[in-house]
Amino acid sequence: MRFSKYHGAGNDFLMIEDLEDRIVLTSELAAAMCDRYRGPGADGVIRVTRGRTAPFAMELWNADGGRAETSGNGMRCLGRFLIDRGLTDQRVIEVDTLAGMKRIEVTEEGGETTGARVDMGPPGLTRGEIPMAGPADERFLDRPFPDAGAQYRAAAVSMGNPHLILFGDSDLPSLDLPRLGPPLEDHPDFPERTNVEWVRVQDGRLDVRVWERGVGETLACGTGACAVVVAASLMGLAGRRSVVGFPGGDLDVEWAEDDRVYLAGPVAHVFDGELSPAWLEALAEGARR
Repeated sequence: MRFSKYHGAGNDFLMIEDLEDRIVLTSELAAAMCDRYRGPGADGVIRVTRGRTAPFAMELWNADGGRAETSGNGMRCLGRFLIDRGLTDQRVIEVDTLAGMKRIEVTEEGGETTGARVDMGPPGLTRGEIPMAGPADERFLDRPFPDAGAQYRAAAVSMGNPHLILFGDSDLPSLDLPRLGPPLEDHPDFPERTNVEWVRVQDGRLDVRVWERGVGETLACGTGACAVVVAASLMGLAGRRSVVGFPGGDLDVEWAEDDRVYLAGPVAHVFDGELSPAWLEALAEGARR
């Protein structure tokens, strides 16, 4: 099985071309591929297939072997992968995801694809859309969330997947996310679990650390960046276009007047590889045991 590794602001993915729909990914295989010690290592695996309503479709697996609806950085990586592999010559690419059809616009510099901008669609702001416990038509915005700590102003937003956003003055590098993240990811208020962002607002810039559902801490999160900008704008903490800084790099997010959220940033090709038959057989043997 051949794959290519890409990252967007340090958020990395293993891309598999399967336009003939011959490969069956399993939870065990996806998790093993994402293992950074025994496999190629990544935050997720993306299998590229033919779409039903778009030319391509994205099947996204998290590092824990669970399926995910969508990924902003994953789609940006997918856009460059399709161009690099010669699978399309279009600069605007439509892709089916579990969160609906998304549109990727690749960017070039000196004749080389260097990044991508994704139309992430409108945000979901009600508890029913997120989903989050409570009245389905109610927003959760600028509220306390006691289980995260009294120092935070909290909001919840869906960008095709759920996000709990915590605004405060914490020293972000000092936060112990492996301790803080899991109980919030699995909080009973979020029936499908949730991603969690800790945000510090400084001079119009939004600095973030993120705990991703099914992955753990990642160096960046595209849907998280979008959710943060939407929440910050509604709470009067930032404008509708902001730079969102992650440990892995900066992303540019705009919540446009048409209610759609656009995510832009760099994309890099890391390497191409092939899973050896021996590695696959050892994985299969382990599963049989």
